[in-house]
Amino acid sequence: MRLSMSSRQLAAAATDRPRWRDRKRYLWLLGTVVPLFLFAGWGLVELTGLGLFWWIGPMVVHALIPLLDVVIGDDRNNAPEEALAWLEQDRYYRWVTYLFLPCQFVAFFTGFWLMTRGDGMTVIDRLGVMTTLGLLNGIAINTAHELGHKKEHLERWFARIALAPSGYGHFFIEHNRGHHVRVATADDPASSRLGESFWRFWPRTVRGSVVNGWRLERTRLRRLDTGVWTLRNDVLNAWAMTLVLWAVTIALFGVGVLPYLLGQAVLAFSLLEAVNYLEHYGLLRETTERGRPERVTPRHSWNSNHLTTNLFLYHLQRHSDHHANPTRRYQSLRHFDESPQLPAGYAAMILLAYVPPLWRRVMDPRVLAHYDGDVTRANIDPARREVVLARYGRPGTRTSAAA
Repeated sequence: MRLSMSSRQLAAAATDRPRWRDRKRYLWLLGTVVPLFLFAGWGLVELTGLGLFWWIGPMVVHALIPLLDVVIGDDRNNAPEEALAWLEQDRYYRWVTYLFLPCQFVAFFTGFWLMTRGDGMTVIDRLGVMTTLGLLNGIAINTAHELGHKKEHLERWFARIALAPSGYGHFFIEHNRGHHVRVATADDPASSRLGESFWRFWPRTVRGSVVNGWRLERTRLRRLDTGVWTLRNDVLNAWAMTLVLWAVTIALFGVGVLPYLLGQAVLAFSLLEAVNYLEHYGLLRETTERGRPERVTPRHSWNSNHLTTNLFLYHLQRHSDHHANPTRRYQSLRHFDESPQLPAGYAAMILLAYVPPLWRRVMDPRVLAHYDGDVTRANIDPARREVVLARYGRPGTRTSAAA
């Protein structure tokens, strides 16, 4: 999974522009378009008089993008190895992600202004704006994910800022120092298990994210001989950003926006957790002779090369390479043939996850096939282990998934 070039060769290669050209270079700006969904909906409402367009967020995310995934199809192309160092150093790609943040906050404040401007907006209309903002800030968590893995101090602070509207600042800690260590194991709250529905996974992962984020930060501060009740606590300072942002929002638009603030936050982090549910469903790292999980490989993440969703999510669907190389920037992430593939992009698979019988019908056979029919090699939900074994059989007894 590592580049074969030495650090000195990488530094030299980064200064030489390769002949290869990134055909998606300017298409990555589509990620910045996400906050503009709200303004497009506002324009359509003004043009047509139909409040339906306040719900433009779910229309685009769960209808238009999956349709474009089907129409445009996959992109399995990887940048050549000799271009990777140059790609990593090209600051244009960083500015693409930085640009997301001002757009995010302009949309955030505009949304609450629209809710309270007193022009007869109905409760249903406000719920539409809230839902659109929730999806926007959920996708912003992915921008925070991209920035938070980087070594530069500024980018890591930008990650906390992007997380502030959703109140999910602890994700920055738990994901980087927790999930990436325990991924595809029974101990990871962000790795979903075979037989576990999204609705059972949601409370487990939300609680686990908070608990583990706090525990990891407490351990770090103890090593520094510092108590937890300090702004040096990265969980606390991330939550403090949220409190300040929400207090400013309430001061500007009134306490009546509080339910919508909370609602958009829940929708935002629920979108993140729906993505977590997709990424490692049923996948399990084997235990070595030393009793530790094996090294993470491309076989431990579900991937998708559907181009449209990847452009909007900064290549998040190339998840295997991300786990192998967490600091690698999105434009350099690669496809691996050995990675298990989702049948559709994340935008469509999230909808499937919301309907457990359909999810099991589509995904359980894929998990079973991934382990050559041996369901006991999968990461099985302990509460449903006997049900899963009865449905799919033990080794040598049954290899086909039941409907």
